[in-house]
This record gives sequence, C-alpha cells and structure tokens, in this order.
Amino acid sequence: AVMAYCDDERKATLLAAQVRQAMPTWCVDVVQAYVSVAIYYDIASIDFALVSDWLVQLQQIEWDGLNQPTGRLHQIPCCYDFGLDFERVQDHTRLSREAIVALHSGTIYTVYAIGFCPGFPYLGYLPAALTGVPRLASPRLKVEEGSVGLTGRQTGIYTEIRPGGWNIVGRTPLQLVDVEDAYFPLRTGDQVQFQPIDECEFRALAGKRLT
Repeated sequence: AVMAYCDDERKATLLAAQVRQAMPTWCVDVVQAYVSVAIYYDIASIDFALVSDWLVQLQQIEWDGLNQPTGRLHQIPCCYDFGLDFERVQDHTRLSREAIVALHSGTIYTVYAIGFCPGFPYLGYLPAALTGVPRLASPRLKVEEGSVGLTGRQTGIYTEIRPGGWNIVGRTPLQLVDVEDAYFPLRTGDQVQFQPIDECEFRALAGKRLT
C-alpha cells in the first residue's frame, strides 16, 4: 500500500473520494483514517513508485462535484437509559445528564476511521463542552454490542461484545455489522446523528439493521 497524509480530515476525505472515482484496475482498496489515506494495490500489476506518481498527478486534476465530499447521513437510535458512565462524564463536564444527552444527540458526526473491531466507527468531533473526558482507568472486560461511548474528542459505537475503556453513555439496538454477510453500512466520510429513544423503542428495534 501507499500511505498518503493530508493537511486535514476534509482533504483526506477528498483524496479518498478522488481515488474511488478514478478506481484504476490495479487498486484493491482505499482506506481513510482521519488525515491519512491508504491505497492498496495489486503488486503484480504496478509498483510503489508508479502508484505514488499517480497519486501526485491525481491531486492536480480538477474534480467536479468533489470539492466538498460528503457521505450518507445515518440517523442511529440511541437509548441513553443504558448509559453506564454518566456520573464520570458529569463530573468532568459539570453538565447535567439532560444537557449531555442534548449535546451528544444534537451533533452530526463524521466517520473519520473504522477499526479496533469490525465496523467500529470513530466519530468526530464532540462539541467542546463534552471534550476531554478521559478513558476509564481500568477497561471493562465486557462492553455490550451497540454500546455508544465517548472519550477525548471522539464518540463511537461498539459493534460487537468487546473489552473497552470508553465512557458508555447509551446503546443502539441496531445491528451495524455482520461479518459473515459482509454487511458494513458505515464508511469513512459518512455522517452520523444519534436519535434518543426509550427502552420500549429499544426493544422494538432490537436486531434490526441500519438502513
């Protein structure tokens, strides 16, 4: 792969979109993570130097409709009643539980990276009032699938049961990943906004896929 580093996340999203639109036959995959873009290539068809030169030339081309690339906006239900760490978040932010929910759900986030476990979206950025809450001193050994956590400047969704150290503020009932079925609806560049729901709505939506 060739790893390209951009000045900011917007330019990285633009570069990834440019590569995907051009999609030469030797390109195997394009993976953005914040300000970096990895372009995976078929080593039987091309080498590192030629891919690097192609990327330089690509960035000199004017691309109509790609000046402000945006992905799909996903509305993801979140039951904040399942938040385990509101006390920690409140202690750090000096905000009420209601204010935390309003800020967290009132923000539209961008998927800047996917990793840690299959389909886990790293979403940014939190509003300033919610920024800076540290990770748990000792990670939980088990975080439930669908748990919505935050730390630092980011929020994210645990797509499967895993250990984890983020502050859990809610949980979505939706299925966001199915590895066997190659179901990964969230991509870098997409946008996410959380919709508060109650436990009754959570149970009604449990197991449904993100559409």
